[in-house]
Amino acid sequence: MRRESGILLSVTSLPSKYGIGCFSKEAYDFVDRLKECGQTYWQILPLGPTSYGDSPYQSFSTYAGNPYFISLEDLIEEGVLTRRECNAADFGDDPADIDYKKIYDSRYPLLRKAYERSHIAEDPGFIQFKQENSWWLRDYAIFMAVKDVFGGSEWTKWAEDIRLRWQNAMEYYQTEYYYDIEFHEYLQYKFIQQWKKLKDYANSQGIRIVGDIPIYVAMDSADTWAHPELFQLDEENLPVAVAGCPPDGFSAIGQVWGNPLYRWDYHRQTGYQWWIQRLAYCYQLYDVVRIDHFRGFDEYFSIPTGAKTAVGGHWEKGPGIDLFRAVKNALGEKAIIAEDLGYVTDSVRQLVRESGFPGMKVLEFAFDSRDSGSASDYLPHNYPENSVVYTGTHDNETIRGWLDSISAADRKMAKEYLCDFYTPKDELPLAFISLVMRSSARICIIPIQDYLGLDNTCRMNVPSTVGTNWKWRITKKQLSRKLFRLIGDVTKRYGRWNWI
Repeated sequence: MRRESGILLSVTSLPSKYGIGCFSKEAYDFVDRLKECGQTYWQILPLGPTSYGDSPYQSFSTYAGNPYFISLEDLIEEGVLTRRECNAADFGDDPADIDYKKIYDSRYPLLRKAYERSHIAEDPGFIQFKQENSWWLRDYAIFMAVKDVFGGSEWTKWAEDIRLRWQNAMEYYQTEYYYDIEFHEYLQYKFIQQWKKLKDYANSQGIRIVGDIPIYVAMDSADTWAHPELFQLDEENLPVAVAGCPPDGFSAIGQVWGNPLYRWDYHRQTGYQWWIQRLAYCYQLYDVVRIDHFRGFDEYFSIPTGAKTAVGGHWEKGPGIDLFRAVKNALGEKAIIAEDLGYVTDSVRQLVRESGFPGMKVLEFAFDSRDSGSASDYLPHNYPENSVVYTGTHDNETIRGWLDSISAADRKMAKEYLCDFYTPKDELPLAFISLVMRSSARICIIPIQDYLGLDNTCRMNVPSTVGTNWKWRITKKQLSRKLFRLIGDVTKRYGRWNWI
C-alpha cells in the first residue's frame, strides 16, 4: 500500500493580500511548495460562506462558496476593480490575524463594484453556470438577497410570507431584488471559476485536495429554508430538536451546535437522493472528502430545542451503512475519510469497517497517564494501514501548545513512548511528527503550525467558544525554503514522498 502525506492549512490562513487567504498567487505558490517537498495532499477547511462566529462549519449553504476567497487581484486583472480601490480599503493591519468585521465591511462593497462593472448578464459562461446549477444556486441567491433586506437576520425571523416561501412572496422578491439576486449568482460564478482553476493546477502538480464537509447544515441556511422537508422541523419550519454532542474531553457540558437534525425516514424513502446529490457536487470541488462527525450516521445526539447545554440530550439511530451503499451504487467508489473521533462505540467501529473508509487517528489523544496500557487506538503502534493520522486537527491544540498544557504525568508517558527524555521542548514537535510519519497509517496529514513548532496562539479553533477562532494566518516569512526542506526531509525519510 502506497504511503502518503499532506499538510493541513485553511485557505483563509494563506498570506494573500487584502486581509484573508484566497485563491490568489499565494495559493499557487503554496501548491508549488507542496510539490517540492513531496506532499500528496492539501487538506483545507470547508469552503462555504460563513455566518455568525465565522465558523466554516456553520455555512449559509452546503453548495455555495465563500466570496471572501475570490481573489481581488484577479478582478483587478479583469479590469472590474482598480488596485487603488483595493489598496484604499481597510482589511486590518495584522498579517497574522483575520479581522472579519473589516473584511466584511470592505470586501463586499468592492465585490459589488466588480459585479456592476462586469456586464455579467452578457457572459455566456455565466448563463451556462446558472443553468447547470439552478437546482441550488437560485434558492441560495434569493436567500442571501432577502437576508440583506431583513438586515441579516435569520430566516426564521423573516416575514411569514417569505419565511414560508409563499408563491406571491417569492415572485415579489425575485422581481423587486433582481439585481441583488444576480449579484450573489455572480459571486458564485467567480468563486467556482477561480477555485476550479486552482484545483486543476494543484492536480497537475500531483497534489490532491482534501475537502471537509460538516455532517449537518446550518439552521440559518438556504438548504433549510428551501427544503424544510429534509429536517426535523415543525409546521412553522422551526426545529423540534437540534444537533450537538454530549459532555466529553472538550467540554464538561457538551456542545449545542444548533443545527437541524435530519428526517432520516424521509431520506430513506427517497433513496438518499439529497445526500447523493450533495456528495456528487463535493467531488466537483475536491478529490477526497472528509466527513465531519461520521459517528452521527450510526447514532446522532438529539438535544431539545432551546436547551443551553447538551446534558439533557439523548442518542437516536442514524441511517447506518444503508446510506453509503446507496452512495456507492450511485457514484461508484469515492475517496472518503471518516472523522470517527470522540466516544466511539462498537457499532461505530462496525460502520467504519463496513464502509471501508479510512478512519482518523489523532496523536494528542494517545497519552493519558490514567490509562497506562498500550491498547489505545491512538497510540501509533496500533494504527491500521487504512487510516489517516494527524498530530492534531483544526479543533486541537498545536503540538507545542499541547505539550505546554498536559499534566507532567502525561508528558512523562509521551516521552517514555518516544524513548526520549533529553530533546529540548522546542524540538519535541518534530519528534512527534516523526513518530506519526513512521507509523503504518497509509496517510499522514500534519497541520503546518506543528512543523513550525507554534504555540496555542496559532490554534485554529477552540470548540464551544466564539470570537477568537478561525483567525490565524501564516506569514510569507514563515513559508520559508528552510521549512519546506524540513518537511521534505521528514517525508522522504519515512517513505511518503510523492514522486508524481
